[in-house]
Amino acid sequence: METLQIDAIDGKSVRAFVARPQGEPKGCIVVVQEIFGVNDHIRWVAAQQYAAAGYLAVAPAFFDRIESGVELGYTPEGTARGRTLVDELGLDAPLRDIRAAQQQIGRGLPTGVVGYCWGGTVAYLSATRLGLPSVGYYGGRTVPYLHERLQSPMMFHFGEKDALITMDAVKRISQTHPQAACHVYPAGHGFNRHGHPDWHDDSAKTALERTLAFFEQNLSHD
Repeated sequence: METLQIDAIDGKSVRAFVARPQGEPKGCIVVVQEIFGVNDHIRWVAAQQYAAAGYLAVAPAFFDRIESGVELGYTPEGTARGRTLVDELGLDAPLRDIRAAQQQIGRGLPTGVVGYCWGGTVAYLSATRLGLPSVGYYGGRTVPYLHERLQSPMMFHFGEKDALITMDAVKRISQTHPQAACHVYPAGHGFNRHGHPDWHDDSAKTALERTLAFFEQNLSHD
């Protein structure tokens, strides 16, 4: 995996972890981190789920805007620190970095976004504000932005046993955006978090199949 630098329109620079496919890429997928930073899990997603499927996968390290090299553990302390960082970061800055990743690394390629947890909400905003086909996994912060109109295709994945996201919230999301596919799995939060107790094999595999089919359909050179 390469580490490149991307420069956003506001003059800020962050690292981007890049996994390349074998052969010509079918498109570019920007992988949006959870609150824990670009850690082993996010790098695994980029390399083993998207680059392995033929895409140029790019994971910007958004926290570099605040502090370089942040990778947090799945502990109460790591969770608290991650929440503080994303609150400080806001949501406009990650979108600038996603646009920079599209223009500077995915240049000339059809680009989509996939995000996890906090990144699931960033992915949703990539569809409403950047017009990029996007997939959000268990994006619990999405509800406050449901007034925003989708400018591109969107897919949602949620776990029915998620202690952080109620089924009422999922219902509101699906009813507000009926044109977007909204899938619910017999799993909890973080079911695509490989190597973690939250990982749910069947749900992760099915969600990935649906996600890859989504990008196959919505990313084209036409």
